[in-house]
Amino acid sequence: MSSTPDLQQLADLLRTRLSIIGNKELREQNPEEQLRQLQQVSESITAFHKEHRGHLPAQLNHFLTQSSLSKALDFIEQGM
Repeated sequence: MSSTPDLQQLADLLRTRLSIIGNKELREQNPEEQLRQLQQVSESITAFHKEHRGHLPAQLNHFLTQSSLSKALDFIEQGM
């Protein structure tokens, strides 16, 4: 387990998730692919959280545990 989690990596995953959700063209043309991509990035976010849970700020942990992923991204972007 890493003692210094790369919050930029987490922020990138969270931004990717938002991008997938907001991809109207993909949703209309291939909703199954959109769901597959969303599942993949969600699993990556969960894996990151599991690996780094003990080394994240309490509020960020809370947001990730509660699946408040937009709040988690805001927290990281605001510099904690």
